Amino acid sequence: MDPLFQQTHKQVHEIQSCMGRLETADKQSVHIVENEIQASIDQIFSRLERLEILSSKEPPNKRQNARLRVDQLKYDVQHLQTALRNFQHRRHAREQQERQREELLSRTFTTNDSDTTIPMDESLQFNSSLQKVHNGMDDLILDGHNILDGLRTQRLTLKVGSLLGDREKASCFSLIQQGLRRRSLTLPTCWACPTQ
Repeated sequence: MDPLFQQTHKQVHEIQSCMGRLETADKQSVHIVENEIQASIDQIFSRLERLEILSSKEPPNKRQNARLRVDQLKYDVQHLQTALRNFQHRRHAREQQERQREELLSRTFTTNDSDTTIPMDESLQFNSSLQKVHNGMDDLILDGHNILDGLRTQRLTLKVGSLLGDREKASCFSLIQQGLRRRSLTLPTCWACPTQ
């Protein structure tokens, strides 16, 4: 098990050095380096499977240490695999940006067609909904104002009714009601009834 472990450990360090070379490789050779690294990683994974089998066959006093070493190697290789995938993803994104940039630079732009349409249905619907809500709030505030005015009128009517006591002085009462309808808060003067 030890020679296979040493070979696998050495190969992991070689892949780590190749990863540094991957960053500095030119566009033509980057694919070759990636393929070499991926082949080495696949080879290491097959060796790790063999190492797991061999570690389970170790004597009980060495078995835990052997499994720990194999697990550490497996973690290192998975880390390298992830680093390679991240590099490939960044490279693909960079290449796509370059292609899009070249496409934009090579495109010839023309004027807009005469039948250019701007989709504004959602914006118009949203705006009309806001207008309806605004008008509804205005109506609600106006209704509240009218209710308060009605309550004030009822209060004054009740006060005048309690002051008059009976309906003998109907002409005075009708003048008060007319004044309240005009939203006049001052009591009108009645010439027919002398003040008491």
